[in-house]
Amino acid sequence: MSNSLKQLLAAHQARTETTLDHWLPKPSIAPATLHKAMRHSSLDGGKRVRPFLVYSAGQALGAELSQLDGPAAAVEFIHVYSLIHDDLPAMDDDDLRRGKATCHKAFDEATAILAGDAIQSLAFHVLSHDKNIQVNAERRLQMIDHLAKASGSRGMCGGQAIDLESVGKNLDLPALENMHIHKTGALIRASVMLGALSCDDVSDTQLKQFNHYANCIGLAFQIQDDILDIEGDTTTLGKMQGADIARDKPTYPALLGLDGAKQRAQELYQEALASLDSFDDKADPLRWMAEYIISRSN
Repeated sequence: MSNSLKQLLAAHQARTETTLDHWLPKPSIAPATLHKAMRHSSLDGGKRVRPFLVYSAGQALGAELSQLDGPAAAVEFIHVYSLIHDDLPAMDDDDLRRGKATCHKAFDEATAILAGDAIQSLAFHVLSHDKNIQVNAERRLQMIDHLAKASGSRGMCGGQAIDLESVGKNLDLPALENMHIHKTGALIRASVMLGALSCDDVSDTQLKQFNHYANCIGLAFQIQDDILDIEGDTTTLGKMQGADIARDKPTYPALLGLDGAKQRAQELYQEALASLDSFDDKADPLRWMAEYIISRSN
């Protein structure tokens, strides 16, 4: 990771942490256990890639950071809720997330389900109420709609359903990519689009370019996850290494081989960069993130 990206990522992580803490109910407020569980899963962990994309896309178009705090927090809340539910025994049954106990292990399954539900609804509360989002009502509704679609059956939840149905099956490349365009890619795409939609004067052409960039890095992100499931280690990953293999899940290395998966990630990286050709150096953080996604070790 370059020093420029490291510094900017750290700055956005700190800013995201502050914003999440602002919107999360305090543990002193009843129901205290639920609020503690929400904070356990939301704070003090994660790379905050999705908020980084919100900030970077918005700033590439001239938005102020304060305008992007709400959308960044909303996207991260959706991501956190999905992780809580993914980790449940009925889903992936994981004990470790972001280097600490998963929500249902730190509390209990019922509390984890409720925490995920509450965090999901909080995301939309933020988008609809944050006074620093400087767009008109129609554009704000567009932002809410993007996040809702990315979260539901036509996005992340749909991708997870396909994933569960695909365990033990041999998927071809189009089917595998369709699954991950929904499961992982939808929320990454929403992150970029919410950043762009925070600017009233963004053009349709720019939105299409950002959308293509997001599709490419979303797939590349999943490919690298699959590669790390083989080459990574539990301590570095913050979750159990080899979990996908153990569950007989369809992965890019299983379909393409390890070298083929790495080559596909490189192809997507080059496509992502090409989609930003018409943008100036204010879009460099998006370029840095694309490179980081295919070279990260956790």
